[in-house]
Amino acid sequence: MRARTLWESFRFAFAGLRYAWRTQRNLRIHMAITVAVMALAGWLRFDPIRWAVLILTIALVWAAELLNTALEAIVDLASPSFHPLARIAKDVSAGMVLLCAIAAVLVGLALFGPGLWALLSPWS
Repeated sequence: MRARTLWESFRFAFAGLRYAWRTQRNLRIHMAITVAVMALAGWLRFDPIRWAVLILTIALVWAAELLNTALEAIVDLASPSFHPLARIAKDVSAGMVLLCAIAAVLVGLALFGPGLWALLSPWS
C-alpha cells in the first residue's frame, strides 16, 4: 500500500513506531536508557559535537531495534511454522541489535567517561 500524501506517509511511520512501542519490550528499555543518558549528558553540559555523537548513537540502536522488529514480522509471515533458516534470520537480526548496543556502550564510555572521571576524581 502506497501513501497518497506526505502526511499519510508520516501517519504510516508513526503507526509503525506505535506498534513497535506496544509490542517490543526492548524498545521500551532503550527508551529508559535514552532518557537517562540524555539527562546525564545535559547534567554534564555536553558540547554540540558530543550531543551529535550521542544522538546518532541512540538513533543507530533504535533503528536496529526497529529493523529487527520488521525482519521478525517478515520472517513470521514467510515461515509461520518453525524452519531453521527462519531461526537463523531472527538470530542474526537480534545479533545486529546486540552489536549496535555494545557499540553504543563503548561510545558512551568515550563520551561520558572523562566528565564522570573528573567529577569522581576528587574522592579517589
